[in-house]
Parts: sequence; C-alpha cells; structure tokens
Amino acid sequence: MARMIYQLRIALDGVDPPVWRRVLLPGAFTLDRLHRIVQLAMGWGDRHLHVFDIDGVQYGTPDPDGLLEVHDELEHRLDAVAGKGARLRYTYDFGDWWEHDVTVEDVVPADPGVRYPMCTGGERACPPDDVGGPPGYRDFLAAYADPRHPDHEAMRAWLGRDFDPAGFDAGRVSTLLRRMT
Repeated sequence: MARMIYQLRIALDGVDPPVWRRVLLPGAFTLDRLHRIVQLAMGWGDRHLHVFDIDGVQYGTPDPDGLLEVHDELEHRLDAVAGKGARLRYTYDFGDWWEHDVTVEDVVPADPGVRYPMCTGGERACPPDDVGGPPGYRDFLAAYADPRHPDHEAMRAWLGRDFDPAGFDAGRVSTLLRRMT
C-alpha cells in the first residue's frame, strides 16, 4: 500500500490579517511529530504546553500529576485520528492561548521523488512567543510599527530582533521540517 500524505492547512485564530501555513506530511506521523511540525511551520519557540482537540478528545503530553487528562500524543498517529475533511484544534501556550484551526485538506499517495514533510505555502510571520495572545499581538504590532508610539522602543528592545509581520518563507520552513526527521 502506498504511503499516504496529508495536506494540512494550519491557520492561527484571532489575528488579522491571517497567519496560515500549508504543509504535507506522512499520515503515519504521530501527533507528537505533528506538534513539532506546527511549531516549526508557524515559527513558535516550543516553550509552552500544547494540546490537540480532535472530535472532543484531547491529545498532548501526559500530565505527571494527572490534573490534565489527555491521551498521549506519542501513541496516536494522524491517520488514526483524522481523515480528509477533518478539523483539529491545536492550542499552544495556555497563558497566551494561541488557537490554531488545522484542516485536513487532502490525503494523497506519496510522490516517491519528494521528501516529506514540507511546507507548500503560507502567509505572514508568526507572532512572537509571549506577546500576550491575539490582543497583545495587536498592541505589539501597533507599537512596533510606529516610532512615535510610547511603547515603540520598549517593544523593539523586548523582542531583540527585527520583525517583519508580512514575512514568510515556505522554502525555509521546508528546510526546518526536513531537519526534524
């Protein structure tokens, strides 16, 4: 049987203009690997907790104290929990509460001449980690873009690097994704 490839569209909720990615990955990948793909594709730093919600069932890293009831993402493959047309919720950083809508757009046989996973499209830069969720990101963008804004210098110093909110490079993301396998 041919190896099946899932085409996912990952869209960050609550930000405008939209931030999204399209990725191709083997359906046999575990949800743990999907988590790493979302992190790399979006540009997050993987410094916070996360959870997948698929049809009301939560998957993530098991809580050693048993306070958060989740199924172990290392034990569940994407192709076992989702098919074409499925919608998954991925929440990253329970403080900032970044929600992502993950849609399985297609499931196709693998092309033997292609290395997976890969990113085939997307728009806009991911918000910086710890910016304060969608409302904090809106405030950050306003301050970062306006040299007369009272928080402009503080935001630039806090981030410590240049930031282009329109910037996105699918080729760079594909390189990062291939390094993880």
